[in-house]
Amino acid sequence: MNRKYKFHNKEGLYFVSFAVVYWIDVFTREEYFALLTDSLDYCRKNKGMEIYAWCIMPSHVHLIIRARDNNPSELLKELKTYTSKQLQKAIAEHNQESRKEWMLWLMERAGLKTSNVKHRQFWQQHNKPIELWSAAVIDQKIDYIHNNPVEAGFVSEP
Repeated sequence: MNRKYKFHNKEGLYFVSFAVVYWIDVFTREEYFALLTDSLDYCRKNKGMEIYAWCIMPSHVHLIIRARDNNPSELLKELKTYTSKQLQKAIAEHNQESRKEWMLWLMERAGLKTSNVKHRQFWQQHNKPIELWSAAVIDQKIDYIHNNPVEAGFVSEP
């Protein structure tokens, strides 16, 4: 992984983005969206994740976070591991999910390409953490996060 995309300052405030494999539009279904937001809320209340801004798009997530325990890498790993398992289970057990076989097949395909994945891979491997070092950069990333759904045409204003 490029040195540019690592959590170098464990106490830092970070902009992170992570996507579903093959940019699958998973979060168009309310129950999958709720599973992710509930997990973020759990991390906020119980794992020391300080969330300053967030946006869940159909296929990816943007967050501005800080880890109270000064281990943002481990915190994000735990979030992604847990949500990966829960979301795959929810998709597999969703009787009305018309895209179930296709999504699970893509996740299996992605898992075959990654040595540390046993069966299916839900999230892409990278998080692209960018440390936010100034008020101007923080404002720019918050604007980006909040305007992402506007630019995509999902809403008319942030």
